[in-house]
Amino acid sequence: MAKTSFLDLEIQNYISYLKEIRNMSANTCVSYNRDLKKLSSYFDSLQISEIDQVNEAICSGWIGYLFNKGVSPRSIQRHISSAKGLFKFLKKNELITSSPFELIQAPKSKNYLPDVLSPEQVDRLLQFKPQSVIDIRDLAIVELIYSSGLRVSELANINLKDFEEDFTFLRVLGKGSKTRLVPIGTFAKNAVKNWLKEKSKHALSSEALFVNLKNKRLSVRSVQLRLKKMATKQGLPPIHPHMLRHSFATHMLESSGDLRSVQELLGHSSLSTTQIYTKLDYQYLANIYEKSHPRAKK
Repeated sequence: MAKTSFLDLEIQNYISYLKEIRNMSANTCVSYNRDLKKLSSYFDSLQISEIDQVNEAICSGWIGYLFNKGVSPRSIQRHISSAKGLFKFLKKNELITSSPFELIQAPKSKNYLPDVLSPEQVDRLLQFKPQSVIDIRDLAIVELIYSSGLRVSELANINLKDFEEDFTFLRVLGKGSKTRLVPIGTFAKNAVKNWLKEKSKHALSSEALFVNLKNKRLSVRSVQLRLKKMATKQGLPPIHPHMLRHSFATHMLESSGDLRSVQELLGHSSLSTTQIYTKLDYQYLANIYEKSHPRAKK
């Protein structure tokens, strides 16, 4: 029988709060729970048995422990965010008077820009010629992600009832159970309709848009694997679904310059999240400048 930690019940209550009150996604809750279980195990290794024994020095020691284990700065930031959220919750519920994580600072991580395909690479990918019913489905998947900037989890959860106005718009359930309406381009619309014809021919009647030949909803992992396979067939390096979402955002911003509209299409709750694409755009301009200007380099 697994040993029970003094934090187990508090973690359980906090995760329930995130699900039921904060309405956070299942994936986010799983990540928070995993991080907090690691924190709990660390406290157990120090033979801490009461919440009042946890102080700032112990919390700082935990950060050092993660760093020595080779955990990346970005992952450490997420661990700290999870811990801060838990202790803030405990303080709010008067189980502690102050949070030992309040002054803990996360190590700075490099500001990685997302991988983006060029318009030419996207065009090459979408020149894929379907040879089977599965290929027809996969082409519809790629067209739809790129057309509407979908997260792979959003794509996997699409139901037929989510389409509106003859497949011109799609109602998407995003992070935090927030719903947004996104337009669908002509190529994506035609690709989806072609897939639905094939789906009907093979008596695949699930309410889910994308299914396998056993009529089961396609998983996120399956979408990732199918996209990699398609990219390889087209002579491209491995591509993951989020690259298509990043490419959608970057190409939209390069063409329109309308950051607020791109924010709405992506379903970002904060404009600051979308602003990473302006940095990427500037990087693109800097590269063009260095290649083109006669005095840009020595």
